[in-house]
Amino acid sequence: MDPRFIDVLRPLVKTANPEATAITADTDLRKVGIDSMQAIELLFSIEDTFGISLPDEDLNDSTFATAGSLWRAVQAQLQQHDAGASGKATA
Repeated sequence: MDPRFIDVLRPLVKTANPEATAITADTDLRKVGIDSMQAIELLFSIEDTFGISLPDEDLNDSTFATAGSLWRAVQAQLQQHDAGASGKATA
């Protein structure tokens, strides 16, 4: 996972010591305190940080279940964004 992704997640972690909580691909986002309201905030932060938009079909419980599942959705959009940008540059 990209360090910027961890930086976006970290402020939303609501554990006894958020800075010491390891965020891995298996981190259950609900167990670290990210509820539906924080998920919206997280979505906006991700979109701003990475310059992407997650498609509607990715805005579901499965995507926001773990840090890894959310990162895979972000990564897929980054790859599409990069492919589109390189396609425009050569056109």
